[in-house]
Amino acid sequence: MRAQMRLGIIGAGAVAGFHAQGAADLDGLELSAVCDLREEVATAVAAPWGAAVFTDYQAMLEAGVVDAVVINTPHSLHKDMVLAAAAHGVHVLVEKPMATTMADCLLMEQACADADVVMVVGMIQHFMAEKLAAQAALASGELGRVLMIHDYRSTDYRPGTRPAWFFDKDISGGGALINIGAHCLDRSLWVGGAPAVRIAASTLHRFGAPVETDGVMELTLANGVEVRIAIVSDTPEHIDEMLVVCELGTVTVDPRKGTFMEVDGVRTQLHASASHDIQNAFTAQLADFVAAVGGAAPSVSGDHAKHVVELVLAAYTAAELGEPVRLDAAGSLVNQA
Repeated sequence: MRAQMRLGIIGAGAVAGFHAQGAADLDGLELSAVCDLREEVATAVAAPWGAAVFTDYQAMLEAGVVDAVVINTPHSLHKDMVLAAAAHGVHVLVEKPMATTMADCLLMEQACADADVVMVVGMIQHFMAEKLAAQAALASGELGRVLMIHDYRSTDYRPGTRPAWFFDKDISGGGALINIGAHCLDRSLWVGGAPAVRIAASTLHRFGAPVETDGVMELTLANGVEVRIAIVSDTPEHIDEMLVVCELGTVTVDPRKGTFMEVDGVRTQLHASASHDIQNAFTAQLADFVAAVGGAAPSVSGDHAKHVVELVLAAYTAAELGEPVRLDAAGSLVNQA
C-alpha cells in the first residue's frame, strides 16, 4: 500500500535535500520523483530515497507519479510550473518569492482555485525555531507592544558567486532585495503584525553586477510599527539578525546564536541554535503543507505571500523614484507618498 501522498521536487538545487529529508521523516508522505534539467543533480537528491528521476517537469506531471510537488526553481519559472501542476490536479508548495509580478501571483492563485488544488508558498522563516521563540515571547505580553524592528542580513552578490540566473533580472526578478530581502520582509511583517502602508528604499549596484547587490528598505506598518531592513553584500562576517524593540524590552534573533530577550536589564536566552534547526524547519513546513492539503489553514496565507512580492516591487519603484511610495491598509500600492 503506497503512502498517502507522493511528493515530487522540481528543481534539485539549494534546499532540495532538506525537502527530501523532510518527506522521509513524515508519516504519510514519500518522495516519489525529483526533476532537474541536470540529470546528475536530480539523481543525487532522488537516489537515497529510490525516487524516479526526470529532466522535464511536464513529463513528471504527465507520468502520474506525484500527488503534490515542491517547486524550487528560479523565480520567474514559478508561474508556468504552478499552472502546469494545477492542470494535472497536483498540489503545490512553491518556494518564495511566490513570483516576480503581481499578475503572475494572481494567475497562480486562480489556476489552483479553479483546479481545486492547494497552493502554499514556502516561507521558511515561519518555521525556524529561533523565530518561533521570539514570537512566543512577544505573544506572552511580557514585552508589551512591538514598536520598531531592525533586520540586517548579509549576502554575496558578486558575479560568479552564485548561479548565473540570479543576475538575469528577467529570470530572477531582481537581485538582493527580491532574493534575500523577501525573507526579511516576510519575517518583519510577521513579527510586526500588520501589512505595510509606506515604503522607502535605496539600492546599490556594486561589483559590476546587473542587479542590485545591496539595499535598504524602510517601512511603516498599518499598526504604526517602524521597520528598517538592510541587506549588504560581501561583509567581513556573515550577518543575520533581527532586533525587535518593544514597550518593555527587546528581543534579538540570530539563527547562528539563538534568541535573546532583555527586560529591565535582565537578559534571558529563549532559544539556543542547533545544527538541526534548519532541517526541522523544512520538515515542519512540509507537515504544514500536508495539513493544508488535508483542509487546514496554512501557517502562511496567500495574502501574506503576495504582499511580500508587492513590497519588493514597491521597493524597486521607491528606489527608482528616489522617494517613498504609499500602500493602502490592505498593503496594495496606491501611489507616491
